[in-house]
Parts: sequence; structure tokens; C-alpha cells
Amino acid sequence: MSTKRNIIVGQSGGPTAVINSSLAGVYKTAKERGFHKVYGMVHGVQGLLDEQYVDLATQIHSDMDIELLKRTPSAFLGSCRFKMPEIHDNPDLYEKLFGILDKLEIEAFIYIGGNDSMDTIKKLADYAVLKGHSQKFLGVPKTIDNDLAVTDHTPGFGSAAKYIAASTKEVIRDALGLSYNKENITILEIMGRNAGWLTGATALAKTEECDGPDLIYLPEITFDMDKFVKKVKELVEKQKNVVVAVSEGIKLADGRYVCELSGGGDYVDAFGHKQLQGTAAYLAGFLAGKLGCKTRGIEFSTLQRSASHMASRTDINEAFMVGGAAVKAVDEGDTGKMVIIERVSEDPYTSTAGLFDVHRIANAEKVVPREWVNKDGNYVTEEFLSYVKPLIQGDYPPFMVNGLPQHLVLKRGNRK
Repeated sequence: MSTKRNIIVGQSGGPTAVINSSLAGVYKTAKERGFHKVYGMVHGVQGLLDEQYVDLATQIHSDMDIELLKRTPSAFLGSCRFKMPEIHDNPDLYEKLFGILDKLEIEAFIYIGGNDSMDTIKKLADYAVLKGHSQKFLGVPKTIDNDLAVTDHTPGFGSAAKYIAASTKEVIRDALGLSYNKENITILEIMGRNAGWLTGATALAKTEECDGPDLIYLPEITFDMDKFVKKVKELVEKQKNVVVAVSEGIKLADGRYVCELSGGGDYVDAFGHKQLQGTAAYLAGFLAGKLGCKTRGIEFSTLQRSASHMASRTDINEAFMVGGAAVKAVDEGDTGKMVIIERVSEDPYTSTAGLFDVHRIANAEKVVPREWVNKDGNYVTEEFLSYVKPLIQGDYPPFMVNGLPQHLVLKRGNRK
């Protein structure tokens, strides 16, 4: 086999419970395919522009380390939210980045991330073609939001959905334990700016021994405050204990996020995204004033995206699969594409990795289909549940040390 040059991999955007499984898939497959060195960008493309990178051979020494990496949540290499400018706006930045890639003798650039990360892959692949650079660029899907276009689903979503469903069941048990002769309303706030996949996953809590949440509100459906209050009031009069799940990104008819009603949402990131928080707290306070009963808001926040102790085996295995598939693709000459997951069968559930043009994926957003939400817009359908259930199956127990999960941590002394 001829000697390969080098490959570099980075992680971008919000962390997940399985993003490092994709990194493990990249590293293991690159070594099997004969790549000489596998570099990791420290804090994504933003860190790479500052020449922050690490030789992953100094971090991963054995198959046991690979298994530990697969069980480690969040971004092992560090992440970023850095928006690459349009090529014509800052060509010097692109020349700087490609100069670093040339210095490291990089043959392939792999980026693990969501919508904004695929925009980076698109721009870098286009620049390489425009200027005649030889590097190949491949995207690996990652996002708990499950909003990447074309792919059946994204690694990270299944484990987050599993954690959310389990936590919803536990919150319901807690609420029922305190509901004797007392009205009690609990509002759960789940991540999801424009897509309600995660919030819909709370419906998985409806099992033989649990009724699940009473109402579910997704950002795909315009939120009507008056109808909401009326529905909750009806439920409280019948059953005293009410649990409602809402996406952080639910909006009113005038386009305002509900969380903005409390004065939140001022911070905007590099991609123009408002920081969304406080939806549950606002609604809980609003209902307390309107209905005069005990309420509380619970924001799952970052807990839902890095809960490796609740990781789905399906999710971890698929994350590893797409990481490896990206290496195979660039090794065979592909560039400007993203690895996608294709659902092969439902029973038994099986999937495979495919490839798709990243230009058709970047900056597109997959939302929950309207037919997967009930007519009243306050719950998901069986079709939604059938789609999600296979993705939360199986366990991937962490390695426990002194009663706590062990993680693989980047050794900072070995970085550039």
C-alpha cells in the first residue's frame, strides 16, 4: 500500500453524547486505511486558524482508548461556533487556512458538526476547487436537534431523545408524588430553535406505567397563549397534576419567541442565532398568575446533550459508522459531500451510511412534518414515535471508576 499523507478532523457546534464516537470512527478508519498522521483541530476551524492542533496518536494509544473515547461526552477536541466568511469577503483568511493545511501535508479535512459546520465544508470545498487545491473536504453529521436535511436522522439525536424521555418520566413521577389534593403544573423546556424533534421525544415517556406529558408544543406550530391557558385550565380541573413540554423556540403569531416576553433573547451568536432560554420559567409564572396554582419550570438545558450515561447503543454505533464512512469517502476521492444515514429497514431496524452533496444540505433545515403533529398542534402522532423509537434502543454503559463514569480527556501538553 502506498504511503498516505495526513488527515485532519475537527468538531464544531453544540456537543453531544456521541460526537466523540464519530471522532473515534475517523481515527480508527484513517489508521486502517494507511493515513500517516491524524491531526485534530483544537476548537474546530477557529482553533486551526490559530494553528491549534494535536497529533491524535499522542492522545489515543490503544483500542481501549478508542472505546473510552466512544463513551466520552461533549467535544474531546473542543468545539467552536465560528462562521467562515464568504470567500470574496475575506480571501486572505482562506489563504491562511490552506497554508496551514499545506504545511501539515493534509490530504483530507473532515468536520463533524451540524448545519453551520456543513456550511464550512461547502465553502472550503468550493475554495479548493476555485484555487486548484488538492485537499478533500467531507462533513460528518452531528446535532441533537436532528435538523440536518437529507439524512434520515443525525448522530446525537437518539441519545438526547433517550435522556429526555427518561427524564420526563422521572419528572412526572416526582410531580405525581406531590399532587395529593393540590393543583400542580410543570413546564419542561427542551432544546429546539426551529425544529421540535427533541421536544416531541418527551412523548416516548408514555409507557405502560406512565401517561407521559399532557401537552407538547413544537416550534413548527404557532403558539397561541390564549388557547394554551384554556387547555391547561381544562386539564387542571380534571386531573390536578399537569405536565407540559415546550420547545425553547416556540413563537407567537407575530414572530416573537415566547422567551422574549420575559426580556430574554438579547445575545446573538456569529450565525445570527438568538440565545433562547427562560421559556418554561416565563410560562410557569404566567400560568401561576392566571390560574392561581403551584407551577414550576424545568429547563433541561445542556444536560440533554451530553448525557453519555444514557447514550443509545444505536446512536453510538451509527456515530462511529459515519465517522469511518467519511474517511473511506475522502480516501476514494470524494469531496464537498456529507455522510448521511439511510434507514434500510424498520423491523429489525437497520441503517447504512451514504453520501450526499453538501451544497444541498448546508443552510437547509429539516423540521417535524405537520402530519406528525396532531390537529390541535399540541401533541405528536404515532408516526413520530415510530420514527424515533428505534434510535433510542440499547445501552452503552460507561466505564465506571469509583462509582462515576470515566472519560478520555485531551492532554493539553501534547497540542501544538
